[in-house]
Amino acid sequence: EAGVESFAALERGDSANVSKMCFGVHTATHVDAPNHFIEGTRTVDELDLEKLMGPCRVIEVPDEVMLIEPENIGELDGVERVLFKTRNSAFWSTPEAGFRTDFTAISQATADKLAETGIKLVGIDYLSIEAFGSTGHPVHLALLEREVVILEGVDLREVPSGDYDIICMPLKYIGGTGDGSPARTVLIQR
Repeated sequence: EAGVESFAALERGDSANVSKMCFGVHTATHVDAPNHFIEGTRTVDELDLEKLMGPCRVIEVPDEVMLIEPENIGELDGVERVLFKTRNSAFWSTPEAGFRTDFTAISQATADKLAETGIKLVGIDYLSIEAFGSTGHPVHLALLEREVVILEGVDLREVPSGDYDIICMPLKYIGGTGDGSPARTVLIQR
């Protein structure tokens, strides 16, 4: 179970306030490293940080689109990083609803197109870029095999479509399988 608890507290006579966090590495806004699905590939501590910072386009997808296809993404000349703002953004307003399985996702054709155009980072406004129940994880594999960083769980409710600079900093840790990491992510409007 995810959570934050007090480990030490001044009010209890400890010499400092210290909190303890417990959560999976694919909790909230997070990156997927290639090792998430491909054994022996880059782990989160080995990610190329250059891919996580720089120009980024936020593309708003119409609410009726459940699977983002190549025709939904528009022209990407010169774009290196892309975030998809979808109907999923509204889900962040009702966390009490729990995990949703009816989220908008990216098709394999779109993943292939993004990777082929040289995109460095692909993100979406829910906890997976791939449709729930997908067999074999083809969307993740299409991107991760080409070393495209996947950013999931981005809260884009207040972000209009357009061009930004992104700074995405995952926790660097050694241990576990290095498959992903929570990431503090900010967009700066250009």
